[in-house]
Amino acid sequence: MELHQVRYFVSVAEELHFGRAAERLHVVQPTVSQQVRRLEREFGLDLFDRTTRTVTLTAPGRAFLPHARAILQTVCAATEAMAALRAEQESTLRLGTNVGLGTRLGALLTALAERAPQLMVELVSVPSATRLQQVREGELDAAFIRGVAHSPDLALLPLWRDVLVAALPARHPLAAQREVALTDLADLPLRLVSREANPPLADIVVGACRAAGFEPVMGPAFTTDQDTLAAIACGRPSWTVYYETQARIQPAPGVTFRPFAEPAPAVRTCLAVRPGPPSLRLTALLDACNELERTHHPGRP
Repeated sequence: MELHQVRYFVSVAEELHFGRAAERLHVVQPTVSQQVRRLEREFGLDLFDRTTRTVTLTAPGRAFLPHARAILQTVCAATEAMAALRAEQESTLRLGTNVGLGTRLGALLTALAERAPQLMVELVSVPSATRLQQVREGELDAAFIRGVAHSPDLALLPLWRDVLVAALPARHPLAAQREVALTDLADLPLRLVSREANPPLADIVVGACRAAGFEPVMGPAFTTDQDTLAAIACGRPSWTVYYETQARIQPAPGVTFRPFAEPAPAVRTCLAVRPGPPSLRLTALLDACNELERTHHPGRP
């Protein structure tokens, strides 16, 4: 039994006319008659009573009809499911990004391309609150978010810890050390992003200073990479913090990046998604994120 024979049988059963069934199927009438005859020979049963004037279903034909329709419905459902999967695999992943992903972003996109080479990725850079709202409303498929533990109607999947490093004037004595203790920076003005602009980062840095036993001396706020790093390099000695992955690729003449002595301050990065089973493109993204974390921390499962 072949699928096109089942389709021909159902068409004749519904039209009760071989000519009209052929027109409906866009084939010639002898083809329909021939394929139905082959189906009858395979069953060893007549499916239709044929006269010069009428075509009617036999009892075996009536018994076979619901099964034939079920076969065609199953094939249709399978075809639609595969088409949906193909469309999803070939679609665009809209991903909200964080400032400071640095080397992680390139490595992540490379790992994602290896898993889903047909997937187009559109990177969207907007403030964190907007990022979360766009994921909630379906405008973004997912978004990286730092320092947020809960967001209504979203799932926050923990990914990795973004370790912070100190950015110091290259001419400062501390820049000659392999690592810097927070207490060594107690007397230097801190150029930190305003809390209004980035509450998690501001709270973590100030909290780390307080845990080390001092209140940071606040200098001018961090504005742009260019202006802030130029001021640190050439102006009055001061310091700021950078995500370690961003510091690796940040052009900074006259500035030295140094790791903090343990415990180094760090910010947790999560992936914000809508609740429910992940789509294929999100699964590919999550797999790529997990591989990236294993690459950075090979000892972790």
